[in-house]
Amino acid sequence: MADGLLPELGACLEALAERFGEALRTGHAICNQHASGEGPAASRPPDAVLFPTSVRDVSDGVQICAAHRVAIIPYGAGTSLEGHVHALRGGVTFDMSLMDRILAVNASDLDVHVEAGVTREALNGHLRDSGLFFPLDPGANATLGGMAATRASGTNAVRYGTMKDVTLGLTVVTPQGVVIETGGRARKSSMGYDLTRLYVGSEGTLGVITSLHLRLFGIPEVIAAGVAQFQSAGEAILAVIAVLQMGVPVARLEFLDEVQMGACIRWSKLTELLAKPTLFVELHGSAVSVADQQDQIRDVFASSDCANIQWALRTEDRSRLWTARHNAYWAAKSLCPGYDAVTTDACVPISDLADTIAEVKTLAAHSGFVCPIVGHVGDGNFHVMILHDAQSREAADRLGCDIARVAIRRGGTASGEHGVGSCRKTLLREEHATAVQTMLQIKSQLDPMGIMNPDKIF
Repeated sequence: MADGLLPELGACLEALAERFGEALRTGHAICNQHASGEGPAASRPPDAVLFPTSVRDVSDGVQICAAHRVAIIPYGAGTSLEGHVHALRGGVTFDMSLMDRILAVNASDLDVHVEAGVTREALNGHLRDSGLFFPLDPGANATLGGMAATRASGTNAVRYGTMKDVTLGLTVVTPQGVVIETGGRARKSSMGYDLTRLYVGSEGTLGVITSLHLRLFGIPEVIAAGVAQFQSAGEAILAVIAVLQMGVPVARLEFLDEVQMGACIRWSKLTELLAKPTLFVELHGSAVSVADQQDQIRDVFASSDCANIQWALRTEDRSRLWTARHNAYWAAKSLCPGYDAVTTDACVPISDLADTIAEVKTLAAHSGFVCPIVGHVGDGNFHVMILHDAQSREAADRLGCDIARVAIRRGGTASGEHGVGSCRKTLLREEHATAVQTMLQIKSQLDPMGIMNPDKIF
C-alpha cells in the first residue's frame, strides 16, 4: 500500500525525461498550477508534470514510475473539489488534456468513443450538427475522463443519470502499465465482473483512464425552463417530491434557498425574481409532452404555496437562467468577499429530503456561518456552502462533517457527486463501516505498491 512507497524520484525523472523530452515539465510554475483543483489548497505540488498524447505514452510513463515506486496523480481539468489532484507524497502528475481526440461518433447507436482529455463542452460542440448531445452537466467544463474517475453527475442527472449510467466501456492503464479494455459498446453484458463500474468512481486510485465509450441522446424537440418561487424551503421540497411521485419526467430540478437566491439575484442581475426559496425546472420532449408536463407542474406548485412561476422557451432566456444557476458558487462567495467556502455534497432518499434540509438549515443557523444552499434536489443531492475566513476553517470543516452525518443517519451519503478525494476519508469509514476493508483489499491487489493517487479515498 501507499505506506510502502520508497520513491527513487531522481532516477525516475531522468528516465521520464529520456523517454518524453519536453513533454515532461518540472518547473515550479507548472507544478504549482497542478497542485490543486477548485477545492482546498494543496500542501505541496507534484515534482513533475507529464503531458502524454497517446495510450502508449501513458503506459510507458506508468511503467517508469512503477519501476521507481514514484506516485502517479491523474489530472483532467483541475475542476474537482475534494483534493483529488493533491500530490500528497509528491510524484508525477499525468495531465491528460492533450489526449483530446473524439475517436468515433456512432450516431445510429447513440454512442461515442472519446479520449479522456475531451471536455464535455468540446464534445457537445462537436455533436452540435448531429442532433445528438451528451447530457451530463456538472457545471464546470470538466474532462470526461475526470468525470468518470469521480463518478460525476450534475443538473441533468435526475433524467439522464450519472457517469456510471452513461459509461459503456473504458480503456485503462493499470498501475503496472498494462492497457486493458472494460465493457464495450453493447448496452448490456453478463460477461464477468463489471470492471467499468469499478473504475468509474475510483478517483485515479486503480489506474489511469485513457478513453471512454459513452452514451449519447437525441436533442429534444422542445426544451422549457421554469423558475418557481415559494414561501418556504419546506414547501419547495415537498413540491419536488410531489412532481417526482407523479412521474413527471423532468430533466433538471434545482433548488436554491433564499440566501443563495439573493446572492444569485445580485450576481447575475435576476432583478425580476425575489430572494425566496426557488426551484429551477427544465423539461425535454415534444411540444405536446412538454405542454402537458408544464400543466402538471403548475398544478403541483399551485397547491404548494408557490408565489409565482415563469417559463422560458427561447434559448437565450434559458441560457440566462442556467448561467445564473451555474454561477451560484461565485455568487455565494460574493456574500463574504475574501472568504473561502467549504462545500458539502450530501444526498438522501427523496422522501427524507424536506426533513433533512430543515435539520441542516437549523444546524447552519446555530453555527454563525453564512450558509447558502443549492442542490440537484430531483435526485436528493444538495450542497451547503459554508463561507469562512482563515481563523474559522476548522469550525467550518466540523459543520460540513455534521451535515454529512445528518445525511448518513437518514440513509443517505456524504457525497452524491464530488467523491472522497483527500477530504472525506473519515466520512467514508463512518458511512460504509466494514465494507471499507473490502475496498482496501481491491486497492492492495490492483495497486500493491500504492503508487496510484496515494492517500485518496482511504
